Amino acid sequence: MNNTHEGTIMVRGKGTGFVVVEGFEEDIVIEREALGFALDGDTVTIELNKKVENERQTGHVTAVLKKAHRELIGTVRNKTDRNDNIVKDENGQSIVYLHPDNRRIHIRPLLPDATANDLEMKVAVELSKWIDAKQEPQAKIIETLGRAGDHETEMQAIIRSGGFAQDFPEAVQEAAQKLHDTKDQIFADAINDPKRRDVRGTPTMTIDPADAKDFDDALSVKKLENGNTEVGIHIADVSHYVREGESLDDEAQERGTSIYLVDRVIPMLPEILSNDLCSLRPNEDRLAFSAIFELNSQAEIQSAWYGQTIIHSDKRFSYEDAQQVLNDGNGEYFEELTAMLTLSRQLRKKRYQNGAIAFEQPEVKFELDERGAPVRVYKKHRTETMLMIEDFMLLANREVATYINKKAKKEDRELAFVYRIHDVPNPDRIEELATFVNALGYDFTVQNGTVPAGEINKLLEAVVGKPEENLIKTASIRSMSKAVYSTKNIGHFGLAFDYYTHFTSPIRRYPDLMSHKLLRQHLDGVTVGQKETAQYEHLCKQSSEREGEAVSAERDSIKFKQVEYMLNKVGDEFDAVITGVTDWGIYVQDQESMSEGMVRLATIKSDYYEHEAKKYRIKGRRTGNTYRLGDAIKVKLVRANEEERQLDFELIEKK
Repeated sequence: MNNTHEGTIMVRGKGTGFVVVEGFEEDIVIEREALGFALDGDTVTIELNKKVENERQTGHVTAVLKKAHRELIGTVRNKTDRNDNIVKDENGQSIVYLHPDNRRIHIRPLLPDATANDLEMKVAVELSKWIDAKQEPQAKIIETLGRAGDHETEMQAIIRSGGFAQDFPEAVQEAAQKLHDTKDQIFADAINDPKRRDVRGTPTMTIDPADAKDFDDALSVKKLENGNTEVGIHIADVSHYVREGESLDDEAQERGTSIYLVDRVIPMLPEILSNDLCSLRPNEDRLAFSAIFELNSQAEIQSAWYGQTIIHSDKRFSYEDAQQVLNDGNGEYFEELTAMLTLSRQLRKKRYQNGAIAFEQPEVKFELDERGAPVRVYKKHRTETMLMIEDFMLLANREVATYINKKAKKEDRELAFVYRIHDVPNPDRIEELATFVNALGYDFTVQNGTVPAGEINKLLEAVVGKPEENLIKTASIRSMSKAVYSTKNIGHFGLAFDYYTHFTSPIRRYPDLMSHKLLRQHLDGVTVGQKETAQYEHLCKQSSEREGEAVSAERDSIKFKQVEYMLNKVGDEFDAVITGVTDWGIYVQDQESMSEGMVRLATIKSDYYEHEAKKYRIKGRRTGNTYRLGDAIKVKLVRANEEERQLDFELIEKK
């Protein structure tokens, strides 16, 4: 048996590492003292230790092959002992260290060059000296971001911690400006391309959030003489401007995605492209890559066309404005909106009949003042126009991927393409989900770790409107495999699609840009070689990783703003639901702001409560009172720690 393996190390808790190794049912455990010079996310070589019967396989790091962190972000602190006394070195100088923002970083780098002015500042550091893995490394400050706790400082720290850059390199900005300066000539050349279809005569509109600035997609609709409806799904033709091998494409590859923080967007492309030249703005001619379908009254595809187009968006709707037209029964483009809504309902109905899982969860929205401080936090309301746009984007993504597959079968050869894939759930996780929801009183049938998507939908329908709805939806999502990008198609379990890609957002997602490039090549009959296909697979993996990092940054910004919002709410009471139960306390979530915190068992004075893990509850030893996952309760906020992103509540009563 091979004793040496490579993998990515995940460090959790107070420094325990885990490495996934093929052929092992469980991750290999790397104890803190065996981590060597590895940090969370590093690619490492490990050796397995001698197996101990009835214990998990352990190992130790022998080499770091690729570092995940070029810099660390954190707060400069004085080292203190257990009594909060400042620790000094042999020269009587205070020992100063970095307290990393990333809780998965287990080291506390010493900062010998830091001064008193650096204390409590948020900084970026580089490790400068790490000779002994059993001792803390030394680091040097490379940039001071600002005072810890300040709005802009914390947002910059989130951006930098994720490895993102807000500003673009000068060469990239110059390339974008050059495209903008020559846009008239570029457009004139595009019009003369016989492959590009002119669809400017068809009623066309964009429907987006009210605060959107980049418009990736537009819809056109017209009634045909045979009674069918033609729906055009027009996507910004970014690949016409951002060409392979150029600085703009290299930068977009590196970024992988736009990041949507609470107060800002960090775009994948310079704003002169994302908000202007590529954006499908109203009342302007724009280049698009389109999927145009002829649909009958049952939303069945009668014919399809894929190719580059010239469009003209006649109207820019917000979701709310379009919904208002539909609700009122009249207004601009009422007939077109009604036709699209009717077809989208058919598409949605069929999708769920075919086994797609209804995983919609509430999103948190923030209202910020001029300083960036949150004055209101609320759950975003989903209009049916949002669902309608989603339905047509899913249609385009599915059909483009299906077209590639049919073309490959017809030509009897592999065609390189970028798929969005979602594997079937891990059997162990499904069994855990079943145990969990059964304990909450819900029926959920599982056979040998497998579950039909319809069974999951039945569960999700059963919890609608219940206090535990979001809890069970979250648990169901966590039991699923993670959707990723790949050139190797295995289908999409969650959507119940055999073929699926991301084609509809090339302004903000690099995989969509790859899909456009490949679709154009296949439409033109260009052969994509093995070397090029291997490069696309590499970019798929890189894009999947960047997507995960972006999601993490977005969540961090939400958590920071939720805690900041709660700072002035200490002493207030909230309606909450229990989202977690542990030996030391229960996790609760405020139902309005979706802010999560903890009620420590030691603070519940009415009784001595014990954790009954198998029943997902705590129980009072004297009274027999129970508090279970999903229970609706009333709590009082007693502490909000902005730096640790933690909220502490006290239990008032069960509702």
